[in-house]
Amino acid sequence: MKSRTLSVSIAASPEVVYAFVSDPLNLPKWAAGLGQSVGQIDGRWIVETASGPATVEFAPHNTLGVLDHTVTLPSGERIFVPIRVIRNDGGAEVLLTLFQTPGMTEQQFAKDAGLVQKDLATLKQIMEARAA
Repeated sequence: MKSRTLSVSIAASPEVVYAFVSDPLNLPKWAAGLGQSVGQIDGRWIVETASGPATVEFAPHNTLGVLDHTVTLPSGERIFVPIRVIRNDGGAEVLLTLFQTPGMTEQQFAKDAGLVQKDLATLKQIMEARAA
């Protein structure tokens, strides 16, 4: 499966970035590409997407900066999204690996990559504004 790792450098500590990104309620603030709203129903995180409600399962909190999650779309398709927050000198580096799922065209893959890069830029803006 083809993949592409996208990243952004953020002038904020990795601990602060991890705390913000690991809170599912913050998803709509920075990850518009995933969905516009998020809530918890029966202990499961649900994100409202353009194609309907999707379930998101998150990696347990950890000290390694691992923010992996699996999105289950309304169709039942499951998409694994690995994310890492690592130290980059006095700041943080956020890395997200995007996979080209079966049936996804090169154009769709490029569009998804553009949406993810936009989301990462939004995350950078939010985190650096808070750190200022």
